[in-house]
Order: sequence, then C-alpha cells, then structure tokens
Amino acid sequence: MSGAAPFAPGSVSLRLYPHNDQPAERIVQVMREQAALAVEAGFDGVMTSEHHGGFGGYLPNPLQMAGWLLEAMPRGWAAPCPLLLPLRPWALVAEEIAWLDARFPGRVGLGVAAGSLEADFAIMDTNKDDLVGRFANGLMRVTAALSGRDPGTLAGDPAVARCMDHPIPVISAAMSRTACRRAAMAGAGLIFAGTSSNEHCREMSDLYRAEGGAASVILVRRVWLGQGGHARHEKQVDLYRSYTSRAQQSKWGSDQQIEGGPAEIAARLQADMRATGADALNLRVHVPGVTPEEARDHIAGLAEVVGILKS
Repeated sequence: MSGAAPFAPGSVSLRLYPHNDQPAERIVQVMREQAALAVEAGFDGVMTSEHHGGFGGYLPNPLQMAGWLLEAMPRGWAAPCPLLLPLRPWALVAEEIAWLDARFPGRVGLGVAAGSLEADFAIMDTNKDDLVGRFANGLMRVTAALSGRDPGTLAGDPAVARCMDHPIPVISAAMSRTACRRAAMAGAGLIFAGTSSNEHCREMSDLYRAEGGAASVILVRRVWLGQGGHARHEKQVDLYRSYTSRAQQSKWGSDQQIEGGPAEIAARLQADMRATGADALNLRVHVPGVTPEEARDHIAGLAEVVGILKS
C-alpha cells in the first residue's frame, strides 16, 4: 500500500522516463500505465525530469506530466524532479505546483535543479548568466511560498495561501557543499545524482544535517532484475558524461548499477542507505533501448524489492 507523503523518510519512489522511440500519444499512455503499475507494486510515488528538444529520453514538461500521472494513479504521489528552475519564473512554478496540489491534496512534491545543458537554455531563448544566483533566489522563494512561511507577492493566490496549512515539500539536486548549505538554508531536502559515490553522498548528507537541514535526503540508484543490465547502464552514463564536467564526474562511483535477484538488490540498497546517510530512495529502471514491455516487467518485478525495503 502506497501511503508515504512526497519525499518522506522511508519512502521509495520510481523515476519514469519517456520511451522516445514511440509516438507522442503512446509516450503519454505508457508513462501513465507505468505510474499506475508503480504504486500497485508498492512504490510511494513517481518522479519525472526535464530536458528539452527531445534530449536523451527526458521530458520538456515534467510538471504537466506529473498531473497526467496523478490522474492515472489510484494513490501515491508525483513530482517533477528535477524541474529546471532557472528556465521559468519562480512564482509561476509555485502557482502551478500549489494548484496541482489543490487538485490532488497531499500527493504533490517539487524537486528543482539549476540545469547544465546549454541546449536547454538556448531553446528557451535564455542563457546561463549568473545561473547559480538565479537558482539560489528561485529556490529560496519557491520553497518559502510552498512551505507557507512566506508567499511574498503570491499571498493573494488561494492555492498558495493554502500552503500555510498544507505545505508542499521541495527538494534540491545537490552535488556540492554549497548546494547542500543552500538547500538547508532554504528548508529544502536533497536529492543526489544517481552516479554519485557513497562517499560523496555521505559527505554531502552529513554537511546538510550539520547546517540544519531537516528535510529528506534522497539516494538515487538504478536497478535491474536479473543480469545483463550493465551494458545499457553504461550507455546512460555515457549520456551523462556528455554534459557534465570532469569535476562533477570525479564525484561519481565506479558502479552504481545494482542488479540481481530481489533479495540481493534490496540488501545492496539498504547497505547504500546506511553508507550515505540517506533516508529515502528513488529507483530507476529505464536505460537506453529499454522497451515499454521490459520496463513494465521490471516495475512489476520490483514489488518484492520494495516489500523487503519496507518490512
């Protein structure tokens, strides 16, 4: 039974990706089917993430997709995570998230990142000038509004005002010490890159807690039932290498693909949680070349893994 609040400690969520070799209508249909299947398998919620121009199996509209997924899910939560915050006004993000939560009370979260792909900014007719400053300002303001602490100029919006009694959790992608301090100051949680080593995640989570961070710290891991997933996983890592710096790559682990039987996968995930200090999990099964049928089988098959993690 999926009942944890968005990003809550102990929650186990699934990241969904579009099968971009399919027609657009079919992509939407398959993702809705996978979201419904995920909560039936015991996942607490699902995440969708953002890049533009059809890049590498990502979506340009993760917030809109979250709404479509919630319509298809009998329970559980959905979150755009990460949404690239500097590509849009923070107030627009706060309003749209708040109104989505008014439609699906208690079932909406928000994860944000600064973005790094030049193409994402070029497509939106903007640039990466003062990117860190823009992101920091947006994170502070959107978190303040959705937590109900300070709606600012949105105080008159009914859905945003509702957040005073029904706060909506926000998490921030974090790869650096500065990002962890910023999230702690904003009152946001953390989500690490799926390639991050256990040692780097532990350093970041310890710093976040030392700086007063009290929200969830989410560990991301890619899983594959059975054997043979490593080659596909490496194709995904190659995609990540295409737009990340060497400094970022120095924080990656040597092998973050977890495969095997359900008990083996669950044991490795539990060990990684202990090693990193994370208190929630986000799992991924989508890799380049995976078919909708393969993804469906893996999502359903992970029910046993989720059951062990929650036992």
